[in-house]
Amino acid sequence: MAAANDSTMKYGIIGVGMMGREHLINLHHLRNEGVAVVCIADPHLPSQQLALQLAQSFDWPIKVFTGHKELLDSGLCDVVIVSTPNMTHHQILLDIINHPKSHHVLVEKPLCTTVADCREVVAAARKRPDMLVQVGLEYRYMPPIAKLIEIVKSGILGQVKMVAIREHRFPFLVKVNNWNRFNANSGGTLVEKCCHFFDLMRLFAGANPVRVMASGAIDVNHKDEIYDGKVPDIIDNAYTIVEFDNGTRGMLDLCMFAEGTKNEQEISVVGDIGKGEAFVPESIVRFGTRMGGRDGVQTLKAEDDRIKYDGLHHGSSYLEHLNFLSAIQAKGGQGPAVDLHDGLISVAIGVAAQLSIEKGRFVTLEEVMDEHNLGAS
Repeated sequence: MAAANDSTMKYGIIGVGMMGREHLINLHHLRNEGVAVVCIADPHLPSQQLALQLAQSFDWPIKVFTGHKELLDSGLCDVVIVSTPNMTHHQILLDIINHPKSHHVLVEKPLCTTVADCREVVAAARKRPDMLVQVGLEYRYMPPIAKLIEIVKSGILGQVKMVAIREHRFPFLVKVNNWNRFNANSGGTLVEKCCHFFDLMRLFAGANPVRVMASGAIDVNHKDEIYDGKVPDIIDNAYTIVEFDNGTRGMLDLCMFAEGTKNEQEISVVGDIGKGEAFVPESIVRFGTRMGGRDGVQTLKAEDDRIKYDGLHHGSSYLEHLNFLSAIQAKGGQGPAVDLHDGLISVAIGVAAQLSIEKGRFVTLEEVMDEHNLGAS
């Protein structure tokens, strides 16, 4: 069996459900970069066993723990991946950050389910400059989206005025103990699923969100499901408008009963000079200028030769890991590409959107960032 040597970057994975195992496979494809998964933690026996089988097929001897504290206390790993259910992130992150041994962390999105929890993690991490904490908003790395980001940053579209994102997809997958069927566990659909898109809007706008208006409902999915006597309360479709402090507006059109569609994500960024679009999974980017008109629109196939494993997210998780590893190896020379502040703001926009649906009005970011105001009508 191939044991990890001293120069190997040793990883532990906390939570080895579907996404945790996806991280395990990605890290296996990065083994030539000097990484190895040496331990996992998960209280759910079937998930443990599936991860163990994967690790054995990769010839990676791993130690299995039922709890994250035992994994941290073992001292076996230098880097921790947190891919547990959303509502557990807060406590697990605090336990990692406050642990005597320093661990670099990649935490799955959303950072936490509430703004208050996110802020507590941000504050705790400030006291640990020896740790890198990156948030798993990996849509930034999908080749067509990364190409569109590059086009926007080049300035050829001019000053960005509008960002429209459409995600038309399948319903939420079944997760361990059906935790993702309830807002209390997930933070709500617009936090759980859409923090990705709010993060991208902010990136394209190059500005901070000011206020949010959303309309959404539970119209089709999960209505006939009952868990422990409770019917799921997660919305399955919504429109969300986000206004930014530089005048840019973003709009999200989410539908989770739209399997009959060619592209799951369609992203459009319009500036005062031109327009760019990205399509996933077709992996196509189109862009053109007002001057060039319809005939001047260019179409590119977006690819990234570095990707060795496409996986569940079109290679973006692989690139995320490559990027995170490079930040770790820089030994403080570079920060994480997606930091805790990015994670916090993406959750805050989602929380504002959920609140907007509940209250039937615009909700300001200031309001959700100051949780004392949340009780106000």
